[in-house]
Parts: sequence; C-alpha cells; structure tokens
Amino acid sequence: LIQVLETASVQRERPSVHFLSRSSQAQEDEDSEEEESEEQSEEESEEDDEEDVVTKTMEQIPESGTATYMVISAFKGEQEGDLTIQMGEVLTILSKNEDGWWLAQDSKGNKGQVPKTYMKRYSDQDEEDDEEIDATDVLSAMGAIPAGFRSSTLSKLLDEGKSLRSHYIQPELSQSKLSFKDLFRDPDTGKVRQRTARTSLTLTLWSCKSIPTPGVGVQVLSRHIRLCAFDGTQVLSNIHTIRATCNANNVKTWSFSPRMTGNLPSLLDGDCFLRCNSDAPELGILFELGVTYIRNSTGERGDLSCGWAFLKLFDANGAPVPHRTYELLVHGGTPYEKDIEVDPSLTRGATGTGMFQQMMLSRKLPKLFLKLKSPNVRTRSQLSALPDTLVGSLSSIHLLVLYRQLLADILLMDRATMQNADLICSPLLATFPEIMDQSDLLDALRVNSVDGSRLRDLPLLKRKFVRVYMDNMYPLLYSADLPPPRWADEMVENQRARVIFNSSLEPFHTHTPDSPPRHQAFDISQLTYDLLCMAQ
Repeated sequence: LIQVLETASVQRERPSVHFLSRSSQAQEDEDSEEEESEEQSEEESEEDDEEDVVTKTMEQIPESGTATYMVISAFKGEQEGDLTIQMGEVLTILSKNEDGWWLAQDSKGNKGQVPKTYMKRYSDQDEEDDEEIDATDVLSAMGAIPAGFRSSTLSKLLDEGKSLRSHYIQPELSQSKLSFKDLFRDPDTGKVRQRTARTSLTLTLWSCKSIPTPGVGVQVLSRHIRLCAFDGTQVLSNIHTIRATCNANNVKTWSFSPRMTGNLPSLLDGDCFLRCNSDAPELGILFELGVTYIRNSTGERGDLSCGWAFLKLFDANGAPVPHRTYELLVHGGTPYEKDIEVDPSLTRGATGTGMFQQMMLSRKLPKLFLKLKSPNVRTRSQLSALPDTLVGSLSSIHLLVLYRQLLADILLMDRATMQNADLICSPLLATFPEIMDQSDLLDALRVNSVDGSRLRDLPLLKRKFVRVYMDNMYPLLYSADLPPPRWADEMVENQRARVIFNSSLEPFHTHTPDSPPRHQAFDISQLTYDLLCMAQ
C-alpha cells in the first residue's frame, strides 16, 4: 500500500514539473523575441541614421552641371553681404566678379560674397578619392602667397625622374632597334658626324623684375628659373635649372651670372644653349620662375611657381624669330592656364587709358629679360655633335661633346656587331650620366679637365679626359663621405662642396693605408653600360 501511494504521488507531481518546464521555455522564448525585436529596432534606427547622413551629404553636394567649389579654408563674414563658410563645405557659385569676390550659395540656401582664394574647383572624383588639399591652396587661402602662384609644374616632372639631362644625352635607337638614329661616326676624321637641327641657338638670361615675394611665414630657400623646349601642350626636352641671385634690399629683382672670382658654377650661369628638332608650329622656350620654400610653422618644404613666360621661336610663316633682346611678360598660374595675373593687386584700381598710365602700369608688371644669340663657329660645331634635343649650360658643352665622342667610339667601333647587346665594361659611359644631374660634380670635372680648344689632338684629349674622370670623379661619385644631393639644402650643399674640394687637393689614389677612402657598396651598374636600358 505504501509503495502504491508513493507511486501515485510521483505521478501527480510530474505533470506540474513538466508544466513548469514549458512555462519557463515560453518565458525564455518571449525574452528572446523581445531581444530580437529590440535588435531589429536598433538596426532599423541605425539604417535610418545612415539614410539621414546620406541624405544630408547628398543635400550638401550641388547638382551636376553647376559651378561648384570646395572651401579650403574657413572664412567669417566681416561685412554685410558676406557669407560665412567652413572648411570642406561645398558651395554653388552664382556669379564671379573681377575683383575676386564671388556670389556663392551654401547647402542651406544662404547667399553671400566669398573670396575666390578660399575655394578650389570641386568634382565628384575629388570626393571619391578623398584627395588631400594642396599646400599651395592653403598658403593662397592664408594670404601667404600671391593669387597667381601655383605648385611648380616643371619641378614635379623632375621629381618623377622625367626630363632629366642624363636621359637626353644618350643615343636614340632607330626604328629597327639595330642602329642609332642620331649617333654616327665620320670614318675619315674619327669624330662624331655633325647633325643639323631645326633649332640650335644660345641665349643669355639677364634679369627678372617686379617678381612678387611670398608673405610672412614662408622662408625662401632658392630662387631659380627652369627652362625647356615647349610646344604649348607638352615638354619636348630636358629641364635646365638656373639659380638666381638677388639683393637683400631688393628681393623682387632677380639676376643671373653674378660677378665673382674664379670659375662660375654652372648652376648660376645664365648662358645656355637649346637644341631641338621638333617640327611643332608652336615650338618655343618655356621659362618657369620658381622658389623653393619652407613653412616656418610646420617645416614643410615645397616648390612654388612664381609665374611663367613663353618665347615662340617661329612666326606664323615658319621663319625663325630674330636674335635680339626680349622683354617677356610673366603670367600667373600654370603654362596650361591663360589670362591669369601673378598678383592681381598690381593692376587693381588702374583705370586710366592714357599713355602715361599705361607706362606706369607696365613698370609694375613682372617681366623677364633675355637675349637670343647666334652661336659662333666653334660653338655651332659643338652643338652639331650633341643629340637633336638637349638644353644645358654653355660652360659644360665641351664635356658633353667628349662623352658623345666616347659613345661613338665604343658603340660604333668596339662592338663586334651592331646586333650585339651585351653589357659593355666602361665605367665612364655607365656613370657619366649621374655626373650630369649633379651640377657640383660636373663643375669639378670641368675645372680639372683639359679645355678642348687648347688641344687639337683628339686621341690625346680623350685619354686625358678619361684619366681625369677615373682618378677624381669616379671615386668621388661613390664615396661614402659624399652625402646625396638635395636641392636647396644649404647644409648638404656645404658638406658636398667640402668633400669635393678636399678630393681635388688630395686625389683618392694618394690615400695612405692608415686612412683609406670610404666607398659605397659595390654594384655592377658602376662598371657596365647597358645599351638597351640606357639608349632612348
């Protein structure tokens, strides 16, 4: 009986347990449903927020087809009618005034006048790429530089390794790749055969006047002019740089070829040559006036274009322009922009149309003074031995001619066949292009080498040139004591000048075992000339 009663009791208790289990499970299900509903509501809320952000962003970006600009620096309205804008805001330009104040409308519909220097052209591609704002735009918005200044176009090409003189000195292969297009050797004289080009002239840079200067907060490290052959759309030659000098009392006037004792560094020499064989009707010389600067607040370095000038070398009938002195007006912007002034403040308020007013206005405008000259017989002969396209300093032209002569001897005479493209063991041919891109080393070679005008024996002249190069310049080029070149760095330039001067007093082969010279790690490219890689 007791066992029967216990069994019945257990059976009566089980349903209650099972019921409690089900109720607990239901409670858990309800809790999970509430959590899922909460998560779903949160996701819907986040999606709504994202849609609001996208909507706000789309509302800020004006419709395509309108003149839209992005604000590069915040501006607070100072007068009635001005529009207060924030950095990164996109504005719609309703009208443009010549005084530099434009009527703009923001995303909220507010209208007002804003200065154009605080904005840059806006495009959807810039928004997608999230490009950084150019430092030049920031400096222009801050008023640290004139409105016509831009980032240096030619400096960017040099930084990319394009338009270097070391590339254009190399021989150009023919279409068949089995011979050379511009390198031939006269079998009777053994010299490089002379070739004529459409343009072969010399010029002298005299001065630049009324060049605006950067404002407070920008320290100028170098003032210079870069020139090249140009046809209005593209650079056709290497880029040659000439550093300018100026008086501390008149920094707006630049001069070239200063009076100094001893040999003038080629970097300061205003006497240049230009050789170009392009048949472009708009062929001319592009001059870009530039400065290398450093910002005092951030220490950031950069290159600015202070304007540009263009001298067309042929008239509408295709005849060369006369060789005389030219006074070129310096334009603002880049060579691909038109009708932009370097400093609009110079002509602001000039309303007079009389001759006297025009003369006074002309004196304020920035200008470049130069002279085109016909080369003499000796210089014309040297230019004819150079490549069809090249720009450089007249002081080092005889070194370039000797290098081309050695190229012709080795590539046209010493090779077994013209189809042979093996590496050529010639340290001079392999490394001389590096010397060409370092003006201080090229000047040292020029000082130590023999002037060809005083020595008529060509074989003897070549032997002396090779000996001077291998004894002095070749070890110096790969010396561990010589720091790498850096443009407009006075400390580096002084260190390099010290090493170069000491090497001229004590050649490398005279070092004692106690103080051997230090060299960089050896590389096969220091000894071998690769024809396929070096030729154009």
